[in-house]
Amino acid sequence: MNYKTDVLIIGSGIAGLFAALKISDYAEVILITKKDKTESNTNYAQGGIASVIDINDSFEKHIEDTLIAGAGLCHREAVEMMVKEGPERIKDLIGIGTKFTERNGKFDLVKEGGHSHSRILHAKDLTGQEIERALINSVNLKSNILILENFTAIDFLTEHNLKKNKNSDIENKNCYGVYALNSQTNEVIKIESKATLLASGGLGQVYLHTTNPKIATGDGFAMAYRAGVKIANMEFIQFHPTSLYGSSSLPEFESRSFLISEAVRGFGGILRTKDGNTFMEKYDSRKELAPRDIVARAIDNELKKRGDEFIYLDITFKNSSEIIERFPNIYNTCKRIGIDITKEFIPVVPSAHYACGGVLVDKDAKTSLNGLYACGEVTMTGVHGANRLASNSLLEAIVYSHKAAKSIKEFIKENKNDFLEIPDWDDSGTLTHDEKILVTHTIKEVKHTMWDYVGIVRSKQRLERAKTRVSNLYKENESLYKKTKIYNDILEARNLIACAHMIIKCAEMRKESRGLHYIIDYPESDPDYLSDTIIQNQKF
Repeated sequence: MNYKTDVLIIGSGIAGLFAALKISDYAEVILITKKDKTESNTNYAQGGIASVIDINDSFEKHIEDTLIAGAGLCHREAVEMMVKEGPERIKDLIGIGTKFTERNGKFDLVKEGGHSHSRILHAKDLTGQEIERALINSVNLKSNILILENFTAIDFLTEHNLKKNKNSDIENKNCYGVYALNSQTNEVIKIESKATLLASGGLGQVYLHTTNPKIATGDGFAMAYRAGVKIANMEFIQFHPTSLYGSSSLPEFESRSFLISEAVRGFGGILRTKDGNTFMEKYDSRKELAPRDIVARAIDNELKKRGDEFIYLDITFKNSSEIIERFPNIYNTCKRIGIDITKEFIPVVPSAHYACGGVLVDKDAKTSLNGLYACGEVTMTGVHGANRLASNSLLEAIVYSHKAAKSIKEFIKENKNDFLEIPDWDDSGTLTHDEKILVTHTIKEVKHTMWDYVGIVRSKQRLERAKTRVSNLYKENESLYKKTKIYNDILEARNLIACAHMIIKCAEMRKESRGLHYIIDYPESDPDYLSDTIIQNQKF
């Protein structure tokens, strides 16, 4: 069954749902999501959402903190827009029923690494889950929003899908919707739309260790790249310094690591080596409250130097009841693997967490493909620069979702063209997927390659080796893809390979160390090199 709609949204995290609510005020919306509508990176966001709420705080302080964390690569205009519009968007979330934690009748604003002021709104340590709950409840009340669960977007519909325009100019293409796989029926359908919003989330599954859920396979990044959309700054992958070592023993964390929130260090948590010694004072005067890139690199260095598998995070010196009240989810999860965080140190390791680069968008969330808009983690807005400041991601998502909704309204008004005659998906001549073992091993090899060679610390030699491995995997997987009927794993393998390629390509282009990109061949930042790395449909 094919569909036609005013606006198609890909993704059901905070960015997609918030935009859907705004767009439903003036248009019909179809929202597709890979699993069920609650499965997204947003749902696992523990820390909170940063915004200037306290009268003793200021826009200038939040802007400056963001710019410092971004290591010279933030686009100041984008940062200023996000920070100044943030409080209004927070009011929108509260207006739909989001309940942030309060203390003595006021929001319980907390401080996290890189912030000069307490400005993080939270819902204990389940902030993302609370925001997602409020958004889904509101979306469910809208009769003109249709949510299609268990649908995986395959590729954008563009002039390339019209036989007469097979070789159309990459700079003058339009987006007309997507082909998508119904993973329950294995049917590929066509969804045509007047405008499309990409809000597909992250790509953490490209790495062996990640805090991201299993669905975060970089589908949006890869689709955009294949369609010739401009992509930027993919080398800047944020590794969260503290994920729970040993969480893979719990069934729900089979494909990801459990995150120990930044807020635990904001609460006063101290990092220690296995022999109990502190070490952050050797790396930064801000110690545990330094930005994530500095903390992750410090931990990585200590682990490599000592040959240890993890370090400890200590909050045992804090009041027990206060720990349990502030971090109930973290307390209960650690307890399940035998750790009482009120009495014992928490074993932690860095894990891939967030992509600071992505689909290049302007201040109105427009991409370089006409009719395609994007918001959330899949984008490069210029806000995060070379390193995202803690708890700015949810704020960026709602500010740019709001911008996208306004832009799409104008776009639909100005472009009243009829739907084109784009052909249905044709898989005639393909074989059933009886070689799943090949795809499974491809995915494993991508993850190991990226973890070993394109992780927290890189080198020219490691990048070269990774490029060779990924190029070979691309050739093998594309050959299989072209002769096999579509199914989820082969789509995800294809997208993970594309994301790995983009990260490596951008990392090779940046001949300096800056923010999240540290390469031992160029250990210093180049003050004259403050440009973004932009790629567009470059060959493997």
